[in-house]
Amino acid sequence: MNNVVTDAINLKSYNLKDSDKIVVMYSKELGLIRGVAKGVKKPKSRLGARMDSLVANKVMLYKGKNLDTICQAEALNTFKDSRQDYDKLMYSSYVSEIISIFGVEDDPSSKEVYDLFYKALDRIASAKSKKDVMIAVIKFQLKMMLIVGFGLEFDSCLCCREEILDEDMYFSIQMGGVVCEECNKDLGVKLKLHHKMRDFMQAMMQFDFNYESEYDKKATDKVCDVCFDLLNEYIQSHTDKKIKSISVLNV
Repeated sequence: MNNVVTDAINLKSYNLKDSDKIVVMYSKELGLIRGVAKGVKKPKSRLGARMDSLVANKVMLYKGKNLDTICQAEALNTFKDSRQDYDKLMYSSYVSEIISIFGVEDDPSSKEVYDLFYKALDRIASAKSKKDVMIAVIKFQLKMMLIVGFGLEFDSCLCCREEILDEDMYFSIQMGGVVCEECNKDLGVKLKLHHKMRDFMQAMMQFDFNYESEYDKKATDKVCDVCFDLLNEYIQSHTDKKIKSISVLNV
C-alpha cells in the first residue's frame, strides 16, 4: 500500500494504548483524516509536540486497512502566538470545532477548506487586538458556510427578491438571509438588522481573507460581537452537534 504525503492541521486526539494516540486532522488533499501516532506519548518520540492540537504539519501516512499510521510529521506552523493568549486560543479552538463538524473524508472542497482554516488560525495568531481576532473569525464563519453550501443572502429579500439598499431589514436564521420590512409584516422575523451591519458582513464574506477593507478598519468591538453571535446561531442551526467551545467563549 502506498504512503500519502499531505499538509494537515491537527484537530483533536484520542488515547490509544499506553503510548499511542489517534490524531484527527483536516488535510489539504484528503479532507478529514485519522492516523495513529505510535509512541507519541514517550519522551523521545519523533512526533512529539507536532501531534498537539492546532499544529499544521506536512505528514506522511502509511495507508492501513482500518487506520492509517503517521510515519513522519514536519511542522509548518504551530501558531505559537495563540498558545500564549487565552482569547486567541479559545477562538482558534472554536474555528477548529467548526471544521470538525462540517469537514468530511475525501472532501471535494478540501483545498478550499484547508486554506481557509489555515488563514484563519494564522490571522488569529498574528492579531494585534481582540477586534482583529473577531474579524478573522467572522470571515471564517461566513466563508466556511459558503463553501459547505449554506451561504447567506445579503443582497435581496428572500421573499420578494427585491434588492435591499440603504434601509433596515430583518435577518432570518431559518431562511439564511435578509427579509425586507414589507415582507416581514407577514413573516414576523424578530431580528432587525441595520443596513450597515449587513454591509459589513457582506464585505467580510466577499473580500479575500487577507484583504483589509474599510469595513475592517471601521468595525467596532460591539459590531463584531453582534455579528459573531448571529453567525454562530446560524451555524448551530445547520448541525445537530452542540458547538461546545461557545460555552467557554461566553464566560
